[in-house]
Amino acid sequence: MKTKVKDVMTPDVRTCRPDASLAEATKEFWDADCGALPVVSDEGRVIGMITDRDICIAVATKGRTADRIAVREVTTNQAHTCLADDDIAVALQTMKTHQVRRLPVVDAEGHLRGILSLNDIVTRSAAAPAQVMSTLAKICEHRRPTAIAGAA
Repeated sequence: MKTKVKDVMTPDVRTCRPDASLAEATKEFWDADCGALPVVSDEGRVIGMITDRDICIAVATKGRTADRIAVREVTTNQAHTCLADDDIAVALQTMKTHQVRRLPVVDAEGHLRGILSLNDIVTRSAAAPAQVMSTLAKICEHRRPTAIAGAA
């Protein structure tokens, strides 16, 4: 029998709203000891994700402090998600395709039900090691060219 997302996901998930400040999101990261939060609408639908890396880059580049930058300014309006009844193999493929380490788990209407991390898969499932390694290798690929165009 294949492992389902619901068998290994973390059901208790901290979230943030798009109008929260990056300082508020950072407090959630600290309190929950995590590096990513689903961004949810007032109805509880997942509308994006924010990572600790997103916050660092925003604070370093926007010229404002974290308490003066809204989460909505940093997140994209797209979250790659999975369903609780999906096979782990499907979730791994989504992670691989979109180069993400975590997927919000949603119901058919997009309401948050949990989160699935690569760590959850490694520590709580019987996923094939080769499949996990292949996903991790793809996630870790650089997304930008390393050379500067026109450089000698």
